[in-house]
Amino acid sequence: MIITTHAYARAGLVGNPSDGYFGKTIAFVVRNFKATVHLWESPHFEIVPTHGDFARFNNVRDFLRDLCLHGYYGGLRLQKATVKKFHEYCFRNDIELHNRNFTLSFETDIPRLVGLAGSSAIICATLRALMQFYDVKIPQQLMPALILSVETEELNIQAGLQDRVIQTYEGIVYMDFDRKLIEGRGYGDYEPLSPAKLPPLYVAFDPERAEISDIPHRNLRELFQRGDATVVGAMQQFRDLTDRGREALMKQDWDALHKVTNENFDLRKKIMPIAPENLRMVEVARSTGASAKFAGSGGAICGLYHSGRQYQELVDALAATRCTVLRPLIFEA
Repeated sequence: MIITTHAYARAGLVGNPSDGYFGKTIAFVVRNFKATVHLWESPHFEIVPTHGDFARFNNVRDFLRDLCLHGYYGGLRLQKATVKKFHEYCFRNDIELHNRNFTLSFETDIPRLVGLAGSSAIICATLRALMQFYDVKIPQQLMPALILSVETEELNIQAGLQDRVIQTYEGIVYMDFDRKLIEGRGYGDYEPLSPAKLPPLYVAFDPERAEISDIPHRNLRELFQRGDATVVGAMQQFRDLTDRGREALMKQDWDALHKVTNENFDLRKKIMPIAPENLRMVEVARSTGASAKFAGSGGAICGLYHSGRQYQELVDALAATRCTVLRPLIFEA
C-alpha cells in the first residue's frame, strides 16, 4: 500500500513577517499548488532523489544558479531532517515505533523560492506520511513547531511559525504568536476563520524572482534581538493591522481589508530592504487599483481587486512583467 499525503502553498494576507517576532498574522492556503509525498514499505530505508538533488545540468551557468538558490541539496535534505525530527519527537514522548523500512519520495508544483512556502509544504506532507505509516497522532497545535524545528534546528533556516500553522490547519487562519504563549507552551492561539463570503483575492508570482527566503529575515532578527525601536514598534503595528484585518474579513468590509493589506506592505518596507523587481510587482498591481503586499518573503504578492474588469487589468499589467496571476482556491470544492 502506498501512503500519499499533501500540503498546499500558502499566502500571508496580513501581519507577516511578524510571526517570527511574537506578532499576529492571517494566512490562507493556495490549493492551486501542492507538495505530494509518497511513502511505501520496502526492504531498505530509502529517500528517492528529486530534480534538485541531481548533479546534471545543461551548463555551468545553470549549475551555479541552482547552487545559489537551492544550496548543495534539493528536497532530499528536507525529508532527511523531517525523519530525524519525527523520531526525536517520538523518543521524547515515549512513543514506541515499529522497525519496518520504507521508501519516501515527493513531487511538488509549488513555485520554488517565491515566498509561497514550498519547503515547509514538503516537510508538512512528509510528517503526515510518517504519522500515518507509524500510526502516530501528534496534536495539531504542536505540529507547526515540530515542522519549524526541521528547518531552524536541523537546516539552520530562519523562519517563523505562520507557514507551518496554515499548512497544518488549512483554510484561513488567524494566528496570535504572543510571547508568553510561545515561550510558555511552545505554540500560539490558532483560530480557523470561516467568513460568510470570501474576499476577491488574487495571488501573483514570477519564478525568475526567486531568492533564499531566510536572508532578509537574518538581518531583521538581529535588529529585533538588539531591541531596535523601529523594528520592535513595527511588530506591534503588525499585530494591530492583523486585528483590523480580521474584523474587516469577518464583516466583509473589502475596502477596509484593501487598506490593511496595503498598509502591511508599506510598514514592511520601513524595516526590511525590498528588491527593486519585487517592489515593481507591488507598484504595477497597485497601479490597476488593486491592493498588493508580499505573500511571503518576496517573489509573490497577494491582495484584493474590486471587479472582474479590474482583475483582467491586473492580469494584463502583471503579465507585462512576466508574472502569473491566479485566483486562489482556499477551501475544497
